[in-house]
Amino acid sequence: MNQRPDARRPRSERPVTPPQPSYPRPPRTEPTGPQPAAAPPAPPAPAQRWAIRGTGAFLPERRVPSSELSESLGLPADWIEERTGIRTRHVAGDAQAASDLAAVAARRALEAAGLRPADLGLIVLGTSTPDELGPSTACRVQALLGATGAAAFDVAAACSGFVYGLQAAVGWLATQRGAAPYALVIGVEVYSRFLNHRDRATAALFGDGAAAAVVGPVPAPYGVLSLTLGSDGTRAGDVLIPAGGSRLPATPDTLATAGHTIHMDGRAVREFITATLPRLVDEGCQAGGVKPADLALVVPHQPNPKLVAALADRCGLDPDQLVIAGSDVGNIGAASLPYALDRAVRTRGIAPGELVLLAGFGAGMTWGHALISWPPGSEAPR
Repeated sequence: MNQRPDARRPRSERPVTPPQPSYPRPPRTEPTGPQPAAAPPAPPAPAQRWAIRGTGAFLPERRVPSSELSESLGLPADWIEERTGIRTRHVAGDAQAASDLAAVAARRALEAAGLRPADLGLIVLGTSTPDELGPSTACRVQALLGATGAAAFDVAAACSGFVYGLQAAVGWLATQRGAAPYALVIGVEVYSRFLNHRDRATAALFGDGAAAAVVGPVPAPYGVLSLTLGSDGTRAGDVLIPAGGSRLPATPDTLATAGHTIHMDGRAVREFITATLPRLVDEGCQAGGVKPADLALVVPHQPNPKLVAALADRCGLDPDQLVIAGSDVGNIGAASLPYALDRAVRTRGIAPGELVLLAGFGAGMTWGHALISWPPGSEAPR
């Protein structure tokens, strides 16, 4: 049995703990005279909101009318416009890449917002046609702008890229402390480099262009009211560029079979559009607690302007509520929605407090909506 060392010593040799000194407690003094009232608790800080503060767009100089394109495909001159509503599209010059188009649109958005590149903390760019597989095209744009204080990355959500980018920007802004409180969201495509010009199903629809929006702080009740995203990867084969990645890297065979161009199941995509746009309008209204009639504008992606315009009634909208701008540009992918928004801002104008629903959908399949109470001070010059 173990014993403590002290147990074997005589009691007189065991160490003694010295008594602890005690100090007299000072007498309590009662306050005299009137006392100041306790300060009321500080009101809670208002929740920060975010909204679009400026928009901009850019289209390459060269225009290709649908009549010219129809004839090159061996079709009647009016074949494309009758079926799609597309009158013309723009094509980038040989020396123009996606970042070049995006940088011009970005500068115009910054100018509309009254900001400089140095004011940016983030650049998010949506595209399916990057300058190269890496680095991100957003980094190329950051360098072109001289936005040295901005983080930059791409999102690959095809024609939903702008809405996905908006979600990324709002989420980033909401978590920053001390960073620049502005983000730039860009959509850009140079589809003309990825088209099989003998395939009427795709050559008739796609064009090149860029559009951008600056996102920044706004006071309540303005700002983004709801923002949701979705995807269905089981339908990735409905529209894609099959070659050029790690699954099908470039080979003589992929080049000979046009594997580096857009392949699309037209019927499947049409059914997807017809089902998705009305659902996004319904979900956006439910999230905001409003009715379709309360929306000032619905700005959708516009792969086929004629088809999208025909869905107004199914969405519970008057035709005037639906922004259709694809007739003069065709399908410009991730730039399609922000281009239509910029067109609406600069031609119709959007008043403070008007409700604007952005509805994106595209390859993946992907989709998303954003409901915005438009802020004051975001009107571009007409």
